Amino acid sequence: MLSDTQWSWWSELITNKKDEFTFQVLTISVISLMAILWYRSRKTLSTLPPGPRGVPVVGYLPFLGANFHHEFTKLAQRYGPIFKIQLGSKTYIILSSSDLAKTVLHDQDDIFANRDPPVAGLLVSYGGKDIVWSNNNSYWRNLRKVFVYEVLSNKNLEATQSFRRGGVRKTIKQVYETMGTEVEIGKIVFFTSLSVITNMIWGKSLVEDEKNNDVGVGLREVISKILELLGAPNVSDFFPVLTKFDLQGVQREMKRQWKTMDRILERIIEERLAIKKDEAGRKDFLQILLELKQQNTTSGFSMTEIKALLMDIVVGGTDTTSTMAEWTMAELLQNPNEMKKVQDELEQVIGKNNIVEESHLPKLRYLDAVIKETFRLHPPLPLLIMRSPKLHYIYSAIKVGGYTIPKGSNVYLNVWAIHRDPQYWENPLEFDPNRFLMADGRNKYDYSGYNTNFLPFGSGRRGCPGVPLGEKMLLYLLASLLHSFNWILPNNKEHELSDKFGLVVKKRNSLMAIPSQRLPDKNLYM
Repeated sequence: MLSDTQWSWWSELITNKKDEFTFQVLTISVISLMAILWYRSRKTLSTLPPGPRGVPVVGYLPFLGANFHHEFTKLAQRYGPIFKIQLGSKTYIILSSSDLAKTVLHDQDDIFANRDPPVAGLLVSYGGKDIVWSNNNSYWRNLRKVFVYEVLSNKNLEATQSFRRGGVRKTIKQVYETMGTEVEIGKIVFFTSLSVITNMIWGKSLVEDEKNNDVGVGLREVISKILELLGAPNVSDFFPVLTKFDLQGVQREMKRQWKTMDRILERIIEERLAIKKDEAGRKDFLQILLELKQQNTTSGFSMTEIKALLMDIVVGGTDTTSTMAEWTMAELLQNPNEMKKVQDELEQVIGKNNIVEESHLPKLRYLDAVIKETFRLHPPLPLLIMRSPKLHYIYSAIKVGGYTIPKGSNVYLNVWAIHRDPQYWENPLEFDPNRFLMADGRNKYDYSGYNTNFLPFGSGRRGCPGVPLGEKMLLYLLASLLHSFNWILPNNKEHELSDKFGLVVKKRNSLMAIPSQRLPDKNLYM
């Protein structure tokens, strides 16, 4: 409540007849200002995107199914390519068109470059200290710059080629030894990716190093659980005031998985501090980060920030690759004509008396088109990761598609819907790799998201920075598996392509397939 002193200036104006004119002017000004604010608030409400009505307090939560990407696509068909949905106390804006994606990812990229991390995301990222969940600020820009320059530069990708070759060749040998039996595609690709990634990051394969203790197997389960928790609806995210109660136990479970990962990262860092550098004298990424930490400059990192970045690389660099390899193989087994075209191309480019090398990859245009068509139908992050517009002044408004985006809302891009929209894709539900090939055989599109009809990894400053490594790894692995073996489905397994929603959308049932020898020389498998 205001004191008598604070009100005295107003009282004096009222009682002093000499200031009657001033009082009248001030009164009119205050009333006018209140009218303007009321009009602005009414106007803002009238320009919000349309959307379904909910119920008091919980909003639309009781009516939302488990597969958000499917549900949001149905709602877009009813309310249009931009709609608003209230879930608890949070407002979500869902965009489902290429033009609106361009507005957010390109035209207003800086405005929509922040995050509003879920509770589980904050836990696993050491409080939002990683690339995925950190806001768009100088810390995040420096972190991303170091990662891109030290891990994903052309020079470093070339220098680490031997790790990829060694990991893939070992996998081919292991599959050869199990020919005639069922193989879980996602599992073998995960372990290959984990071996390559850990070799690149800290100079030692975590899979080989801990083979007898089955740490690799356990780590796959932990990473899968982390991604499941990140994508699971959590009451604490819809009602932040309930966070401390953890009604669904999401925080407790995520903390348990995080502790397992943290122990592994702690041990690896301790080992690296003791070794200093690898035997060949090449600095691995972890050593570079530790040296930056010791420099005590603006580019230095704390131990917590180093672990947050390593968490990103290990989780993101393994699960997405294995998930997309599984989807690609599932589509090829569902479409045997496409499988034959891929293997014919492999035979033509590589030959049946040779193994796949990375130098062959640029020539495998049809396989590249097959992978991109798989990304179109099965984008790993169907809603990408939410963007949160910057806080803006009370008199300003963020506009998208003619509608006002409310302050504090979360914006999702329904890439799954855009990739299946007949406005952009002919016969969108058909698996047709030719849509990614030009008449002269060159490939259409890339993973940059410059063309917003195709956005498997987003675009703009918050696009996935790990694409160069992931693209190379996925193409190399699939080329090797498809060139070295013929694949069939088990007789007792029903082949289906249903998905299961999460931060990363996976096949509902793991893909099992049976390999047989394709190359004539057994030595090509050793």
